[in-house]
Amino acid sequence: MTQRRTNFQYPCHIDTRVFNRLSCIRIDVMFAPDGKGGFLRALLQRVNEASVSVAGREVARIDHGLVVFVAVFHDDDEAAARRLAVRTVAARVFPDGSKAMNRSVLDIGGAVLAVSQFTLAADTRRGNRPSFGPAALPPRAQELYDCFVEGLRDNCTDVATGEFGADMQVALVNDGPVTILLDVP
Repeated sequence: MTQRRTNFQYPCHIDTRVFNRLSCIRIDVMFAPDGKGGFLRALLQRVNEASVSVAGREVARIDHGLVVFVAVFHDDDEAAARRLAVRTVAARVFPDGSKAMNRSVLDIGGAVLAVSQFTLAADTRRGNRPSFGPAALPPRAQELYDCFVEGLRDNCTDVATGEFGADMQVALVNDGPVTILLDVP
């Protein structure tokens, strides 16, 4: 293994022999086994309330339920979008009487706020600047996001959305906090 020289000063003592060995380990949490992506990703947050504003105008608001940030990858399809919608509303992230997470948003009569967020498709394996190469192009991403929202609405009566592609301000009160990363191959 060749040693790389750098002028970077570590803020504390780090054994560079160990660091250089560790920096060669590749962690692929954002890609399917073939390394190409191929699954939608949703970040679920259990909330007491949430809202989305665009240009100072509130476009959506929910009370108790889930905020779902959704990323679409370039290899995704409609079937994956529908699977993700079903898994989202079925995710047991709400407490039952014994405080265990045994209830879904459907079980509690909660709402879902879906927000498109392509930055969840970021590839951060190299360098300090994320790459968004794995993200689907906007026209395709919007089709699949809309398919996901339709799947949510097929299963849940109270679904709100942000505006796809807009610069959104999301305000939420996280309950717990409970935040779950949900991938659907």
